Amino acid sequence: MPHVDDTVYHIYAKDKCLYHNLGKEDFEEKWELLNVMVGILKTDYSENDLSYEKIAPKVGFGGPGRVIWTEPGGDDSY
Repeated sequence: MPHVDDTVYHIYAKDKCLYHNLGKEDFEEKWELLNVMVGILKTDYSENDLSYEKIAPKVGFGGPGRVIWTEPGGDDSY
C-alpha cells in the first residue's frame, strides 16, 4: 500500500480561519503570499497576527473521524 501523507494545515489571522484543510504545497504557497501581503498592503493585520496549525495524518486503519461499518453479530432482525 503506498504511503499517503494526509497532513493538512489551517491558516489563521488573529482568531479567524482564512484557509483550512490545505495540503503542504497549497499551505506553503498561501502562507508565503499572506506574509508578503500583510507586509505590503495596509490591512488590520500584521505578520504577528498570522498563525497556522499543522494537523497530523490519521492514525491506524480508518483513523479517527472515519466510520467503519461492521455488521452486528447475531441473526438478522427481520
